Amino acid sequence: MSRISHNMYMLFRLMSLRSVNLSDVSQAVRKGSQIAPYHSSKSLSWPSDSGQKPVVKLRRSAFGSANLRRKAKVSSEWKDSPQNYMDSSQTLVGRNHHSEMTPATLKRRTGAKHKIPSELRILSLEDLPAGNQKALGTSKADKPLVTDKRDDVVFGLYPCLLALTQGRRKVTRVFVKGTEGQQKDALQEVCEEAVKRDVQIKWVSKRDLDKLTHRRVHQGVCLQASPLQYLREWSVAPQKPEPRNKTPLWLVLDGIQDPMNLGAILRSAYFLGVDRIASSIQNSCSLTPVVSKASSGVMEIVELYGYDNLEDMIQTKKEQGWQIVGTVGVEEESPEAPPVKCSDFQMLKPTLLLIGGEASGLSTDLRNRCDVLLTIPPRRELHPGVESLNVSVATGILLHSLLTSRPRGRR
Repeated sequence: MSRISHNMYMLFRLMSLRSVNLSDVSQAVRKGSQIAPYHSSKSLSWPSDSGQKPVVKLRRSAFGSANLRRKAKVSSEWKDSPQNYMDSSQTLVGRNHHSEMTPATLKRRTGAKHKIPSELRILSLEDLPAGNQKALGTSKADKPLVTDKRDDVVFGLYPCLLALTQGRRKVTRVFVKGTEGQQKDALQEVCEEAVKRDVQIKWVSKRDLDKLTHRRVHQGVCLQASPLQYLREWSVAPQKPEPRNKTPLWLVLDGIQDPMNLGAILRSAYFLGVDRIASSIQNSCSLTPVVSKASSGVMEIVELYGYDNLEDMIQTKKEQGWQIVGTVGVEEESPEAPPVKCSDFQMLKPTLLLIGGEASGLSTDLRNRCDVLLTIPPRRELHPGVESLNVSVATGILLHSLLTSRPRGRR
């Protein structure tokens, strides 16, 4: 092979790898090669007769002669990282052998190692398919942020803030979405409360928060904490007796299963001033983070008592002189026991207000123990299938009606 042909071949090998070095180019040009702005695109055909010159197919490169001189100075980082100069459509062909320039191929040929900062690696993994994670040197399965599956993941600004300040949960760590802009005041307050209590704060991406909360509305923050349970009568210290000039109202829930409904009921009861909230434990919703979010964090404040047998508790209160008020829908009215409009009822003594579940309402046993049944009359003729209100909405209306009817001196 002649000297010029050898120089041309070496230059094409350099350009095909797209690892251009100023000294290599200048040497090739000084030695007589005038094809620096070109590179091999398809093949180098080597004839069997070594006396003939090789046939070279050329196409113009994106690096023009002027651009080549400007871009010839390449940093060591550009050369060392195959990821920076890999082109998915670029191939090297020689001696009838085809090989695609994948990251793995480049690593075998050049021996380059991937040195990618962890921040850039996280951002790149959000856009790359799962198959490319191995090429970047990362595992497909991320390490779980919450290691103890028995803990709750409380999400939302006010649920997290109240979970920290009320002290009813043992908070392990707080996860906050990293942001370049200014944080909301409530989010800043969450971080400050966590610092006061020596709770670890971990900055994570929105994707991590979505995964932790199962894509619920987290408002940029969640925390890992011990779960809340229903309180029991025997586990709570005796409270001070109610003042004589106050007529207490207890809200008793029978079989509320939807966490969104339970959260809305807790929020209304707290706002309107209910003295105690009780619930059956069987066939009822647990105190989950969804309930806390639906209540805007009220679940972290109020005391929610659980009873294995509501009938025994109701009977005890009835013997103590409390009146038992049940609720029925319009479709449940019967001539034998006509319900009273909630607007016509006046609460004059300690009262238990019983609210049934979403599906079947109050059970027959509890309804038989009621002194009076209340209903919310509609203001129009109703179509079949929409004869009743949502249980959380109905509860709010009934609570407001009863507490408003209580004499002012006893409120």
